[in-house]
Amino acid sequence: MPIVIDGYSLTVEKLVKIARHHEKVELDPKALDRIKTCRAMLEKKIDAREIMYGVNTGIGEFSEVVLTDEQVKDFQKYLIYNHSAGIGDPAPVEYVRGAMAGRINVHAHGNSGCRPDITITLIEMLNKGVTPVVCQKGSVGACGDLAPMSQVALLMMGEGEAFYNGERLPGESAFNKAGIKIPGLKARDGLAVINGSNLLTAMSAIHLYDMNRWLKQAEIACAMSLEALLANLKPYDERLHLLRGFPGAVRSSRSIMKCIKGSDLHTGKLKIKVQDAYSMRSSPQVIGAAHDAVAHARKQVEIELNGVGDNPIFIPDENLTLTGANFQGTPVCLPMDNAGAAITMVSVLSERRLNRLLNPALSVGLPAFLTKGAGMFSGLMLSQYTADALIVEQRILSNPASIQSIPAAADQEDFVSMGMNAAIKNAQIIDNAYGVLGIEFMAAAQALDFREFNFGDGVKKAKEVIRKHVQFLDIDRPLYPDHTKMKEVVKSCEILEEVEKKVGSLEQI
Repeated sequence: MPIVIDGYSLTVEKLVKIARHHEKVELDPKALDRIKTCRAMLEKKIDAREIMYGVNTGIGEFSEVVLTDEQVKDFQKYLIYNHSAGIGDPAPVEYVRGAMAGRINVHAHGNSGCRPDITITLIEMLNKGVTPVVCQKGSVGACGDLAPMSQVALLMMGEGEAFYNGERLPGESAFNKAGIKIPGLKARDGLAVINGSNLLTAMSAIHLYDMNRWLKQAEIACAMSLEALLANLKPYDERLHLLRGFPGAVRSSRSIMKCIKGSDLHTGKLKIKVQDAYSMRSSPQVIGAAHDAVAHARKQVEIELNGVGDNPIFIPDENLTLTGANFQGTPVCLPMDNAGAAITMVSVLSERRLNRLLNPALSVGLPAFLTKGAGMFSGLMLSQYTADALIVEQRILSNPASIQSIPAAADQEDFVSMGMNAAIKNAQIIDNAYGVLGIEFMAAAQALDFREFNFGDGVKKAKEVIRKHVQFLDIDRPLYPDHTKMKEVVKSCEILEEVEKKVGSLEQI
């Protein structure tokens, strides 16, 4: 059943279904009526020669230049040409599809002034699998993602490039093969496609979806390491966290204990310390803080997905045109900076637990570096090096983009969000996080093979999945295939899905 786009109900999950899983979309009939009503109002204003930014004026520093009737006809074309100024490799298809879905949702409010043909063409592109080739880099996140979204708009003129059925084609050829009519661009149409932070917001929505699933796996890995290190389980009692009140910590403590439930460690049969190190006993507080950061970012991103990010904005009920800065990416960029830093923080925590598994002074009787042949063999000693290298890169990338504004357009655009930089670096942070967690999973499984007691149901299931892909390290072998495989396993969420089948959802608060 198609996802209905109505301007108000687009969620992170719906966007991921459209962007990543190619679910069909359709425009709500009421939204189409709103778009038509707004366009009719705009055309009356054009006929009356009312001065409107980006319709019959230049843009940016040229906003005071009023265009002639003849110039208005060609202005949208040249606007898209000069803004198609990105650089480098194409953005992944799922990001661009997400951006188009977000832009349709903006139009659905009926405040953007474009012709319905433009919105309908974007819907056809999604449903028929035509994805514009969009340079990943070039947006400063205000006035929206102008450079990348202009490469989307090029296709409205039968220009640019697109991916279709696995091929990279000229835009006109892709439209012809898919059976999509080229709508052309008339007054306002071009700016109505490009003037919002849609690509960085779509990327952020996809990243938040992946961050949430990664954090749940961080809890599973934590549970495995806690069992291997014979942890005192009192710090994971949800009553402790309810007394403090942070929802993320409550959620995290519950998830960790769901994985450990059924373990001999939980029943008190094993000798444990009175109090463990911070990297163990404060895991719910730290992972929980990341959950709270991601939840806040999600709230901001979903507001943006369902808001009117455009300029100018037309209000048909009041026959009014308002110019402003609803394209400004800061409301998304700032919380996404924090979300990216939160993933780095939890990766650091993972590495500290890894250290305790490998260090014989800290591992409660486990063999040094988890090898039976210490000296002749080095076990997982070098796995920690790899995790450390990934984390240092994450730390560099966690420098916030939201404070990096560089003025542009003769200082007319003298504060910009740099939200695209936040989105690009978050993708890299998450990619490294898969590797870090994969190494902890590998080490925790190795450590558990040296323990002889009954493990928790979730921990047992996670170890079973890991052993499908990576065998016990009996004697030294090259580890890069294991590291790379475990990174892929974490990214696939196979461990998470199997554990949740066994113990239930790890997302309930």
